[in-house]
Amino acid sequence: MSEPIIEVKNAKKIYKMGKERIRAVDGVSFTVDKGEFCCLLGTSGSGKSTLLNLMAGIEKLSSGQILIKGESIGGMSENKLSKFRQENLGFVFQSYNLIGSMTALENVELPLVFKRVRGGKRKKMARKILKQVGLGGRMRHKPKEMSGGQQQRVGIARAFVSKPDIVFADEPTGNLDSHTTIEVMELIKEMAEKNNQTIVMVTHDRKLSEYADKIIHILDGKIESVEIVDHTAAGNASPPEEKGDDLSTTVEQSSQDNTEEIKGIEESTEVREEETHETN
Repeated sequence: MSEPIIEVKNAKKIYKMGKERIRAVDGVSFTVDKGEFCCLLGTSGSGKSTLLNLMAGIEKLSSGQILIKGESIGGMSENKLSKFRQENLGFVFQSYNLIGSMTALENVELPLVFKRVRGGKRKKMARKILKQVGLGGRMRHKPKEMSGGQQQRVGIARAFVSKPDIVFADEPTGNLDSHTTIEVMELIKEMAEKNNQTIVMVTHDRKLSEYADKIIHILDGKIESVEIVDHTAAGNASPPEEKGDDLSTTVEQSSQDNTEEIKGIEESTEVREEETHETN
């Protein structure tokens, strides 16, 4: 029996709006095992994204406890939490959250910079994973020079390059067309299975949820039901017959000012300091 890598215990998140109290997450408890693909499924406003943010340490619990690898993230200082995220967590965002002034290669290198991986090795790792996601010929392209599907592939490569134990994905295909969505989902699942990594994904799409091993149905901040998916049964999603490197979807690049991108990589000055250190 696999040990839980994530334990959520009576988690609550309450927002105060004047005299009103909004229970975005209301007494939720569940576990996620190592190597499991867990989906938080619910409509807009159900609390699923808030729950993911709590699990990733992006938002603070009002009460309850969340343990990751046996450590309570609620009790960590900001510095310790930031370091914990850098060492253990990866993130895939709906809006890609790539740094527009950097190439695909440089964007993928960022998590490795903050893990103090030396220049030569991190470039080799970034190149290797970009080839794996079908972007071997796009390494020097900047986000505005790529389609939406290509940008999300860069985002996936960045999330997986440092081989984190857990990858959080918040509506990772929300800006993509149906064909590209299938390609991206197959890619996420394949990469996670290869290294026995845990995925926690948020979606409102029932069909996409069937890529998961466990589906947690969220309604009004509570768990409505938990469903185990039988992947041996017929009718589950399957990969398309052909997969091209050059995806045709074009999506206007979302704003780069989402401050909840991986906390350890938002200050470019640190990147410059590390690069200077490498060259010296």
